[in-house]
Amino acid sequence: MAVLPQTLNLGLPAGIDIEKEITRLKREMNAVILAHFYQEGRIQDLADFVGDSLQLSQQAAATSADVIVFCGVLFMAETAKILNPGKLVLLPDLAAGCSLADGCPADEFAAFRARYPDHVSITYINCSAAVKALSDIICTSSNAEKIIGQIPPEQPILFAPDQHLGRFLMRKTGREMTLWTGSCMVHEQFSERKLLEMKEAHPLAKVLAHPECREAVLRHADYIGSTTGILKTARESAGTEFIVATETGILHQMQKECPGKTLIPAPNDGGCQWGEGGACSECPHMKLNTIEKLYVSMRDRTPEIQLDEDLRRRALRPIERMLEMS
Repeated sequence: MAVLPQTLNLGLPAGIDIEKEITRLKREMNAVILAHFYQEGRIQDLADFVGDSLQLSQQAAATSADVIVFCGVLFMAETAKILNPGKLVLLPDLAAGCSLADGCPADEFAAFRARYPDHVSITYINCSAAVKALSDIICTSSNAEKIIGQIPPEQPILFAPDQHLGRFLMRKTGREMTLWTGSCMVHEQFSERKLLEMKEAHPLAKVLAHPECREAVLRHADYIGSTTGILKTARESAGTEFIVATETGILHQMQKECPGKTLIPAPNDGGCQWGEGGACSECPHMKLNTIEKLYVSMRDRTPEIQLDEDLRRRALRPIERMLEMS
């Protein structure tokens, strides 16, 4: 049980049992709480489902709940609303954005597409609803390789917004693609030099890396894949020591599912603008959601995700294609 002191800025009463109250509200609202692996551990423990972007999209598409409380970032909550126009979709903090989505504005993406009219656009799910609406197919790091494999070899491809994931997929599939030059502010921070030093200090450790990392880091990885793939690899591997190159929120689930194994956050360059040391390996957007904000969001039924219906319908088509091709 977690008892909080008076928190005036959120209007929390003194002595509230916040986990109990969230459970009560969830029951009364017929709500489902979906949480990404990068959320804080207390939120993950309260969620009905914890997963990566593909899994969360699938859960959002299948839920019978009246209310979806999305503990992630804005593009994820938008995806849930696109799939569930008649449901109330809440995001604890509307400021929880994404550097990939922010770095790919819809007007600039439209101009990018216009330069390549004969290309099919496969767009990483880390983008706004407006960019989704301009895309042909959405993908995640879990299903991108499978989706690219279904595109005829003579069909040229645009891939946005993550250039590092795009280059990784080009190496994996052998397909040339024209890339948008975006990147994730967290995965950009992992240091090749410090990773090599860590590997020397832990010679038996396997390196598990997300494909949003730079190629200089990925070349030293024993496994490259989505957060779900990283978790599964650690759980099923005979190895007992792992260096994990993705946002550190994943370590919470990994520790629960891999008892007795040593999990080491990959080192970053320490030069990021939003923090020093380990904080550089935490997404500042993901961490805007807190358990207190989760409670207040459910209590007040806000902030609510709202989308223009025409935009929603246009964004729905490429998401449905993704789900069909997955």
